[in-house]
Amino acid sequence: MKIETWKEGDFVNVPGKQAVSLEEFYRMRETTDRILEYIDGAVLMSPSPSTQHQRLSGRLHVQLFHFLEGKPCEVFHAPFDIELKNERIEGKKIVVPDLTVICDRSGLTDSKFVGVPTLIMEILSPSNQAYDLVFKLNLYMQYGVREYWIVNPMHSVVQVYSLNDDGQYEQAGVWKETGMACSRVLDGFSVDVEQLFRP
Repeated sequence: MKIETWKEGDFVNVPGKQAVSLEEFYRMRETTDRILEYIDGAVLMSPSPSTQHQRLSGRLHVQLFHFLEGKPCEVFHAPFDIELKNERIEGKKIVVPDLTVICDRSGLTDSKFVGVPTLIMEILSPSNQAYDLVFKLNLYMQYGVREYWIVNPMHSVVQVYSLNDDGQYEQAGVWKETGMACSRVLDGFSVDVEQLFRP
């Protein structure tokens, strides 16, 4: 039973590697404090968050929390399991996004959310860029997550992708170092990029 640590260029499902059952995955979870994700039998371990990662996550969570107060949507921060579920897609995928906005609360259980979140934010680490930029972007698009924010602390960049009418992500905007990163899905929500990346 092998846990994969995501590195740039790795593939999630490598031929010849034994698939891990969901039960085995949950047993693994009990033996580590690290964040583990489950993609159709493959287990991926996220890197431990850096100081900068925690700082960005905290700032974004506070802004989303205050913005959503009194509204039907709710924000959750890692570690919180999202079991992606779409009737058209087979397989079991459990991801742990940095920040998740859920507007359909019917999928919330005591320990996780089952369904498709409205918005997901991921903060890049040097070792997980390919995973968040390529694999997760395609995964979230496939399941129908309406908006995906990628926050890159290495370059002080925020990228926002929104689903178009064809169910494909289109880039809603890119902000580097300055400007107001805006959401198309959460009407009126924006982030001051300069303030977000301040030391």
